[in-house]
Amino acid sequence: MTWRSPLALVREALRGQRAREKDLRNLASNLPYEGLEKGKQPNRYFPGNAIKTTKYTLLLFIPMNLFEQFHRLANIYFVGLAILNFVPVVNAFQPEVALIPICVILCLTALKDAWEDFRRYQSDRKLNNTPCLIYSRKEKQFVERRWKDVRVGDFVRVVCNEIVPADLLLLHTSDPSGVCHIETSNLDGETNLKLRRTMSGLCISHPVFEPESFNSVVVCEKPNNNLNHFKCYAEKPDKEKVGAGIESLLLRGCTVRNTDHAVGFVVYAGHETKSMLNNNGPRYKRSKLERKLNINVFFCVILLFTMCLIGALGHFLWLQALPVVPPFLVPDSNGHLDSPSLSGFYMFFTMIILLQVLIPISLYVSIELVKIGQIFFITNDIDLYDEDTDSRVQCKALNITEDLGQIEYIFSDKTGTLTENKMVFRRCSIMGTEYPHKENAIRLAVLEEPESEEDIIFDHVPQPPNTRWSLDTEDTNPEDTQHHHGSWRKSKVAGTAQSNVAFSSPLETEVIPDRKLLQQISRAESSSSSSQKIDPYLDFFLALAICNTVVVSMATAQRQRTSESLHSRQTNNPLNTLSNLVKKPGSLHRIFTFWQRKPKRNRTISEDSVTEGDDFNPPVKTEEPGDINGLQTCSLYAPSQCNMPATTSDNLSYEAESPDEAALVYAAKAYGFTLLARTHDSVTVRLPSGEDLVFEVLDTLTFDPIRKRMSILVRHPITKKFVLYTKGADYAIMELLGTPYAEHLSGSQKNIAADTQHHLDCYAKEGLRTLCFTKKIVSDKMYESWLVNRRRALAAIDNREELVMDTAVQLETNLSLLGATGIEDRLQESVPDTIVALREAGIQVWVLTGDKPETAVNIGYACRLLEDEDLVINMSCKNKLTCTSILDCTLEEVRRYSEDPRNVDTTQDISLVIDGRTLTMALSSDLQDRFVDLAKRCRSVLCCRVTPLQKSRVVKVVREKLKVMTLAVGDGANDVNMIQAADIGIGISGQEGMQAVMASDFAISRFRHLKKLLLVHGHWCYTRLANMIIYFFYKNVAYVNLLFWYQFFCGFSGTAMIDYWLMIFFNLFFTSVPPIMFGIMDNDVSAEMLLGVPELYRMGQGAGAYKFSTFWVSMLDAFYQSLVCFFIPYLAYQDSDIDVFTFGTPLNTISLFTILLHLSIEIKAWTVIHWVIILGSVVLYFIVTLAYSGLCITCNPPSNPYWILQSQMADPMFYLICILTTVVALLPRYIFHVLRNSIAPSPLAQARHLDRLDPSTKSELIKEWRSFRGGGQVKRSRLSTPPSPTLETPVDIHLQSPISSDVMGDEFILNVITENYQRPLHT
Repeated sequence: MTWRSPLALVREALRGQRAREKDLRNLASNLPYEGLEKGKQPNRYFPGNAIKTTKYTLLLFIPMNLFEQFHRLANIYFVGLAILNFVPVVNAFQPEVALIPICVILCLTALKDAWEDFRRYQSDRKLNNTPCLIYSRKEKQFVERRWKDVRVGDFVRVVCNEIVPADLLLLHTSDPSGVCHIETSNLDGETNLKLRRTMSGLCISHPVFEPESFNSVVVCEKPNNNLNHFKCYAEKPDKEKVGAGIESLLLRGCTVRNTDHAVGFVVYAGHETKSMLNNNGPRYKRSKLERKLNINVFFCVILLFTMCLIGALGHFLWLQALPVVPPFLVPDSNGHLDSPSLSGFYMFFTMIILLQVLIPISLYVSIELVKIGQIFFITNDIDLYDEDTDSRVQCKALNITEDLGQIEYIFSDKTGTLTENKMVFRRCSIMGTEYPHKENAIRLAVLEEPESEEDIIFDHVPQPPNTRWSLDTEDTNPEDTQHHHGSWRKSKVAGTAQSNVAFSSPLETEVIPDRKLLQQISRAESSSSSSQKIDPYLDFFLALAICNTVVVSMATAQRQRTSESLHSRQTNNPLNTLSNLVKKPGSLHRIFTFWQRKPKRNRTISEDSVTEGDDFNPPVKTEEPGDINGLQTCSLYAPSQCNMPATTSDNLSYEAESPDEAALVYAAKAYGFTLLARTHDSVTVRLPSGEDLVFEVLDTLTFDPIRKRMSILVRHPITKKFVLYTKGADYAIMELLGTPYAEHLSGSQKNIAADTQHHLDCYAKEGLRTLCFTKKIVSDKMYESWLVNRRRALAAIDNREELVMDTAVQLETNLSLLGATGIEDRLQESVPDTIVALREAGIQVWVLTGDKPETAVNIGYACRLLEDEDLVINMSCKNKLTCTSILDCTLEEVRRYSEDPRNVDTTQDISLVIDGRTLTMALSSDLQDRFVDLAKRCRSVLCCRVTPLQKSRVVKVVREKLKVMTLAVGDGANDVNMIQAADIGIGISGQEGMQAVMASDFAISRFRHLKKLLLVHGHWCYTRLANMIIYFFYKNVAYVNLLFWYQFFCGFSGTAMIDYWLMIFFNLFFTSVPPIMFGIMDNDVSAEMLLGVPELYRMGQGAGAYKFSTFWVSMLDAFYQSLVCFFIPYLAYQDSDIDVFTFGTPLNTISLFTILLHLSIEIKAWTVIHWVIILGSVVLYFIVTLAYSGLCITCNPPSNPYWILQSQMADPMFYLICILTTVVALLPRYIFHVLRNSIAPSPLAQARHLDRLDPSTKSELIKEWRSFRGGGQVKRSRLSTPPSPTLETPVDIHLQSPISSDVMGDEFILNVITENYQRPLHT
């Protein structure tokens, strides 16, 4: 290695820094430079792939850890006092002794940090030494190296089921179409497969890839933490640029699936990879209680300085009052004595050292230990465990558990949070005709019924599943019907418990076709010639099948996971005969018959789920020609296709990124339009006739939250025309429509858009999620000109997203409407009960969703966010002037209602529904205050059509304007901004991945868990910690004041009457564990009572238990108890000849008894642990003090504590003083507790009284108490309709009849809307 000057090293470092900070990076292959020294490598400025997440090194651990700990002002304060004690003129203790407390605290914290860092080191070493394959030019092959050896510019080969070691630009795969499937569960928790494609036009060396032939320069953006975006292009030697995006990037930490091998070019390595840039570690949030705690610490500092000033002034006056110099004031070596004023100045610092315990040194450590204990109990609560997903609550932010008990506002997403996010195909509208799918509704109604014991008994004999449907109405075999009894519910249970594939439960995958629609498709099939498949009904289902990103895999290419258990291989039986599910009085019977498929081996979960294991047996075909069990073949299928081998659609597995896409693909499959295969440039669909159509995929215009739609551009295999299929939200599609689908249709059929919109409105009122589907024929000329712009946009680096979106918008015009779908997303279990309980707990619940207002309102009533008796204000405005007037007149009416003396005993049942456009105007700076004022007077708020940024904005505005504690809960990536903006963010580990969980402070698996998490654990955590902190301040003040009162009798000389070691042991050992136990285990009210009476949660909201008044009352009580504990022994021993330590030992003992018995009064629920710790502290005190008094003969010369406690315990006066003083000290607090709980008991005290009753009596008294305290509504009153504002744009404000009488009852809804509003239709 050649020597280099320091100046050259500095220049090289600066060049490297500039190269890393550039917006664009030019990366070249390392192969031509293999074996050369580092200075000649083209990518030498970029970091290697080795990672280091440790904070410390072995040599620098002590200084770095001390530097880290000294970020806490409390540690600096106590170290400064310990150093000050080494100054002779101000020291109060032996200097070495004064160092012990802070050294113990620093050492314990350092040990904890060292253990955590050692675990990080072990993890880093294991990861860095993971083997991988890197191409070597010398050996002309891929050779095994370690992850830490990977560098930017290398070529890495990744095989199936292997984790990607760095961020790789995909160049080659074993798939001839250049497709690679990856699983990103390590990054975002999503288990569904994602498709990645090779960069087209770069590598033509198929089937074997030669890295040495790669001679392009890769230009990519600077590393960032956005997992969903990547901008890059490769520049060939002829200067041609080939663009690439995230679809060609394999991220570090992903797992390759269903692909034999893939080869990639390393663009980011080590700490510059996207996964490492997202690894920010745990977030630090300061809780509300911690902020109050810091204020009280500041008050204690003021109190300390006041007491020190009194001591300094007292010492000055005492010295001045002396007639002569006493013999115990020893002059210095020069015979000089300090003046009284200088001695008083020195005494100020001596008093700070003496009374330093007034600032609780161990409080912060105790709080950390208490929170760890609280988190342990939360995470191990069996009620918060979800058996279906095998997950429990996760606490990711360790320092805000107490904030769970102070929440006042909850902001919730709807889809996947309140609902299951299991999309079920319910209805569709094609060419203006609605198909209700009544038979499918019957199936879902049966699945919705609760299971009985007989229904969930699993039958070990596999039953033949059925997927295809017939229009023939033949009788089914009665024996077969009896044999399959209850199979629906079995399928439901098994699919829920065992499915490892997203959106693959029988509820989602099985669809019973609509009879009328089947006949229509049959006619379309027969009428369409073999050369032109352009019927609108066929196009509609083709759009359902191909306009998506669903990944198709065969049963022979399933994923393998090492965590697979044998239990997950149980056989599950999907759909059996329809007579099973409608075999009830009054139900439809023998409507459909259908094909049956014989059972196959190694089937799991449901017909399209993935079997995961180490080996796979091919499906065994056992079907015989002819009819089976008396069933006839389906008339929709050609006879030649009936007996084809079962290696096609039966073996398919669909993995979708969203449940909507999965539901639509399964719906298309139910009608015979089966998605068979998907590659980056083709998609194959099987028609009902059995014919396979292979569409060439020219481009996919992916979904984005601005366009609210996605499109796929294909070349039709028969007509050879360019066809654009588009699906999206109705409001995003309807404005892009051109002419009707076919102008040759009759006049009544030209109103397709209006009829479809009518159906969409009805779907929305039923709470269904709606999507529109369109088709567009693109001319050759238009496609060629558009393709030029598209390629230019894809190859761009700057503003790439905007340019790509512009090209999509350019093509998505003049669309022809095909139809629309209605998909049901069911409520999660116990969501209505949870919302009612949260509202009774004084928490306002807001729902922020992107759904249509009609859909959101329907779900709002279903989940009891909106009640039948509520007055619902619908706000939908087109301009700001209208919004301002509506806000003003509505707010005026609400205020007038609250100020009316006739409404004193009434409650306002007002709910607000507002759409995204109106919300944007309401959140503007001039209307913000009025909107917040109106919203806070509403019982619930429902925001519709809102974007992720609007969600976070709403949370921030409410939090800042109302100064309230907020909680946001969501399950998807669109909820991350909202979750991070709230005081507490809760992620639900649902079916949309784990982005919300990764950004959250707490993670739960079901919305219903929020009830116990807040009402029980939140209440416990807050009250426990608040009471422990107040007790800690009391304990320190009560003990320190003993030393302060003694100064009045020792000339304010800074002398202590208690031995220094015993003073240290008192706070470090004797009284440290009881308050920690108090903070972890005390239960003021049982969980059953907190859940039964949600109103008890209100005790923690606002100021809660930790009030300034409570703090100062405890401080006054501490002063009183210290006065009693000092002056009763002082008066008892007055005029005696006892020494100073003989006087101090009873004081120390009395103080221990008083402090521990004070805690005993505060403890609400005694357990064996409480008794052991309290009594153990007393026993430990006497053992340590007796041993110390017996062994320390010269520990503290000239006054030694030898045999003092032994002598005291032989004197009856000692016991009398201890008992009398303790009783007098605690009597006021005890009397206060007795009187308060007897005369004016708090709700918590009443709840504790009810807890002690027998269950039946307790239940009745709870009902009476809740009704008495306002659990039931006293009286309700209606708002009068606000007057209509006079505006240029007329506003329609009217009372309206219910949207759906069977859902909403007889309530009135106040609609405050613009003139173009379509009145909801009665259904």
